[in-house]
Amino acid sequence: MLGLGLDAGGTRTRWALADAQGRCVARGQVAGFTALLLHASAGRVMLAQTLQSLAAEVVQAAGPGRLAGLQAGITGLGEPDGPIGRQLQALLAQHLGLSPAQVVCDSDIAAAWHAVFRPGEGHLVYAGTGAIAAFIDADGHLHRAGGRGPLIGDEGGGQWIAREALALVWRREDAEPGAWSRSALARQLFDELGGADWAISRAFLYGGESAARRGSIGQLALAVARAAQEGDDDARGLLHRAGTELARLALALVHRLGPKPVIAAGRVLQLHPAIEAGLRAALPQDLPLSVQQPDTALAAAVRAVGGDR
Repeated sequence: MLGLGLDAGGTRTRWALADAQGRCVARGQVAGFTALLLHASAGRVMLAQTLQSLAAEVVQAAGPGRLAGLQAGITGLGEPDGPIGRQLQALLAQHLGLSPAQVVCDSDIAAAWHAVFRPGEGHLVYAGTGAIAAFIDADGHLHRAGGRGPLIGDEGGGQWIAREALALVWRREDAEPGAWSRSALARQLFDELGGADWAISRAFLYGGESAARRGSIGQLALAVARAAQEGDDDARGLLHRAGTELARLALALVHRLGPKPVIAAGRVLQLHPAIEAGLRAALPQDLPLSVQQPDTALAAAVRAVGGDR
């Protein structure tokens, strides 16, 4: 029998299959999905299409009747035992031919935390499209800081980086139209968007379903990283500030729950060294910090098949 693990985010959904010995049997990825998609009819259609693609890939890789269970970490799932969590549990079970009892849905941050720590061990700062810090105590209770979404939080995450970069560029355009042509940051952003007209930025920022748009906006952080590689001071300064914001999340948990080793993870940490530099500069030197990229999907698959983690 095999366990299936999911790491579902706004940009992509990674899946892995593990056997009873914890070995990876197969892995892949499909389109991203979040719990927020269930709040709108268009989102529910997108979710159904993604789950159909997922089921087709998994069944082909695993073979019929070989799934022992599923553990899923899902972005936007704040209350796994609430109505949205139960809906996702039922939908995943239906598409994958499992009973709801064989499906465990949790938040993406809890799934990532379990991939690197055991209860009570340490603090995880995770920066992907959004940003959040988490600690799970010995009783299994999740403690969090940040992760409040794009309107009031997610500082240091990919979408925040993209938003701050675009805001900086357009504020300069207000003062000096055409200034973008002298900025590597602006050129990279506008190349990604397809043009320097405000109408193009406006359509990208405010058009379409917000839940689906969130991951696409976060991808603009890649353009910021490219500008930083070119030596753009604005881009480097912004990425350093992103690291400082991530440190603030870790320090909030340290203040509440005590000093413990900190692991920083997520795709944002891979964008540019300035982010890790900002993070390290803002943390106490005696606080252990490591940067890792946990295999959340595989760790979840091992738990799904009955493994320790």
